[in-house]
Amino acid sequence: MSKIDPSLFNTQDHGPQWADEPCPRCGDKLELRHGKHGAFIGCASYPRCDYLRPFKVIEHDEDVEKVLEGSVCPSCGHVLAIKKGRYGLFIGCSNYPACHHVADINEQGGTDPACPSCGKGKLVARTSRYGKRFYGCERYPVCRYVINDKPRAEVCPECGFGILAERKGQLYCPNKGCDYQR
Repeated sequence: MSKIDPSLFNTQDHGPQWADEPCPRCGDKLELRHGKHGAFIGCASYPRCDYLRPFKVIEHDEDVEKVLEGSVCPSCGHVLAIKKGRYGLFIGCSNYPACHHVADINEQGGTDPACPSCGKGKLVARTSRYGKRFYGCERYPVCRYVINDKPRAEVCPECGFGILAERKGQLYCPNKGCDYQR
């Protein structure tokens, strides 16, 4: 019968690195705590000392899914990468945080129609905080025109409105009062 090596159960050699650090504010020990947003490291003498820091160190490179070789950022010239954000996958510059260039992964290569409200901007695809896609003027907040269905750069033959919208394979005029459908 083999013996169990007691050094495997020695927690002093395998403990977390922050366990031996004193609190930078009061000098008391730090401990792992849990809150509604997850785990964090906090001072053991709370509420007298309210020092805390995140348990996980946030790295900007963790969200990179794949580097797109041969692609160039139009803002700074670095390589573009597919990244994962709070609203899903997107294309962003690998030089983040120095460069904030972002492109939607679903709308590559398409031409954006002109905004029918201001006539100066283009309608670009955006994602709401609930994950729903909508289209709004790129000049926001100067122009607040939005539409839920995909716009097409065609003029309405009945009322002359600047775009038509596509819903379930059918085109219709998004102008109020116009009933054009195709």
